[in-house]
Amino acid sequence: MTPGGEKMPNIKSAKKRVKVTSTKHESNIPVKGSMKTAVKKVEKDASVENLKIANKRIDKARNKGIITDNKASRLKSRLAKKVNETK
Repeated sequence: MTPGGEKMPNIKSAKKRVKVTSTKHESNIPVKGSMKTAVKKVEKDASVENLKIANKRIDKARNKGIITDNKASRLKSRLAKKVNETK
């Protein structure tokens, strides 16, 4: 059984892919979580400081391949717009 409870594959390379995917998933969780938290902070309190932190976290997630370039651009644009409206 795999960590998620599904049946384990029989082929050696498929077993390795399950293991590698699981490991990568575990390492991506904190990066994605910190990005989401930073985005929520900007949505709650739209300040320039929070925006800078959120942009760094979004860029980090994009560089690691956790989110796509388009999603990163879209998030950054929406957050900047929200901050500019509150000025």
